[in-house]
Amino acid sequence: MWVCFLPRPALRDPMAMERANLLNMAKLSIKGLIESALSFGRTLDSDYPPLQQFFVVMEHCLKHGLRVKKSFLGYNKSLWGPLEMVEKLCPEAGEIAASVRDLPGLKTPLGRARAWLRLALMQKRLADYLRLLITRKDLLSDFYENSAVMVEEEGAVIVGLLVGLNVIDANLCVKGEDLDTQVTAILDQKNYVEELNRQLNSSVHGLQGRVDNLEKSNSKLIEELAIAKNNIIKLQEENHQLRNENTIILMKAQQQLEVTQVDVDVELDTYKKSRQGLDEMYNEARRQLREECQLRQDVENELVVQVSMKQEMDLAMKLLEKDIHEKQDTLIGLRHQLDEVKAINVEMYSKMQTSDDGMKQKNDMITRLEEKTNQITATMKQLEQRLQEVDRDRWTAEDGTRKFKQDFVNKADSLQKQIAQREKQRLQLETDLKIEKEWQQTLQNNLERERDIVAQLSAEAQQINGLKKEFHRLQDENSQLTGICDEQEQALEELGCKLSDRLAYNQIFQGGQIWLKDKDANICKLCEKEFSISRRKHHCRNCGEIFCNACSDNELPLPASPKPVRVCDTCHALLLQRCSSNAT
Repeated sequence: MWVCFLPRPALRDPMAMERANLLNMAKLSIKGLIESALSFGRTLDSDYPPLQQFFVVMEHCLKHGLRVKKSFLGYNKSLWGPLEMVEKLCPEAGEIAASVRDLPGLKTPLGRARAWLRLALMQKRLADYLRLLITRKDLLSDFYENSAVMVEEEGAVIVGLLVGLNVIDANLCVKGEDLDTQVTAILDQKNYVEELNRQLNSSVHGLQGRVDNLEKSNSKLIEELAIAKNNIIKLQEENHQLRNENTIILMKAQQQLEVTQVDVDVELDTYKKSRQGLDEMYNEARRQLREECQLRQDVENELVVQVSMKQEMDLAMKLLEKDIHEKQDTLIGLRHQLDEVKAINVEMYSKMQTSDDGMKQKNDMITRLEEKTNQITATMKQLEQRLQEVDRDRWTAEDGTRKFKQDFVNKADSLQKQIAQREKQRLQLETDLKIEKEWQQTLQNNLERERDIVAQLSAEAQQINGLKKEFHRLQDENSQLTGICDEQEQALEELGCKLSDRLAYNQIFQGGQIWLKDKDANICKLCEKEFSISRRKHHCRNCGEIFCNACSDNELPLPASPKPVRVCDTCHALLLQRCSSNAT
């Protein structure tokens, strides 16, 4: 079992998620409308459910990120503003805008925008008008936010998908509909996303099943090939044995023929009178000779049969090798997955090295903090000694004061002055003592903070030890995965040696297009997203470029392939437009 540790994905932007959901809904809606319209086989009207669903999706896409306009009636969002700008960019759109303004039943900007979309679809110019609109970012900035669908890349993708609608003929009665107060079925984005996820999961399960079936069939074919090789070896041994037996039989027949010939000569010389006996012996010898010749002919016929069986076995081996060649694409995909697992393991190893460096730095910090703690302890001891000396000085001063009071009562004035001086000194010493105590308290608080820091660093050191254990476990898993990768690469190299006949097809693609190699593409040609284990590479059978599954989930028949094959969204839209132009 392969285990890979992927980095935790960062939180996505909600606007980006909304754009992705709207893009997926537009793809499903446009694709379903085209497929149902082609199977419907006639002109579509306003009551056609897929067409109504398409207009609702387009309305949501155009409303996404729309700026709120302030007026004297309040705040509102209007689609008619950006659509009305198309008339300035393309004079041909003036006819549609004038028709919308002349409709008597439309009273709101939303109704005019809905009528404009229907008229543009009937004119088969909806994709062209919207393409001109999204190219003018300076005009769109007045109506949309910077993260709106029409401003970002998703708008260009949706406009490219709208080209496929040119194959549809629609006859919509705009004049009789109440587009201002029209009740539209609000689409549930969650259901669409879940439906998309179900389709992707089903396709993934289908591909996984196909891979398992291919692996099973490959193992069966390898076993059958080994059995066929063993049968060929056995047939070759039997053929060699039959040849030896044939040689022995021919030698025995030759010896018997020689003995018989000698006997015949002796009998002819000895028994000339016994003509009848000699004739019988001669006939017997000829009969034995014919039997030996017939036996030799049977052995040669059996050799011919064995040779034909060998040719059939060679043909079967060629067919088996051809079937193995067809599985090369699957094996190449597995090899890419192994390369990605290797890259992930290398990244984890680099992260572990970074954590080791951080642990060393923290250990150095702990050492420095311990040294600082020792220095603070020594300083506190010195302060305590100074405090004791100050107390002794104070006691000495008090004793001297008492002696002066007892011995020199007559000298009160001078003693008062000395007492005042001593009192000042005492006050100064008490002040110094308070300062020393405050300093001691500050040092004690600093020491406690340093101890807390040391405790935190110890906890981090324990966490780093846990990371070391995890790193060693990942190293063991990496070694196991490396062994598995080496075995898979060896198997792929053995199979790759048998695929040289298909290199010409991989180099030159149909219509003179170049088939791009897998190693030359790291991102999707259309959406520019990076490929990974979950986002696989797919070749477009029309242009030969490499896309992701979301950008190449289309199938159309090509001139070189009568069956439908995979094509990208751009080629799909161009081919549909070409078909529509040829049809008209």
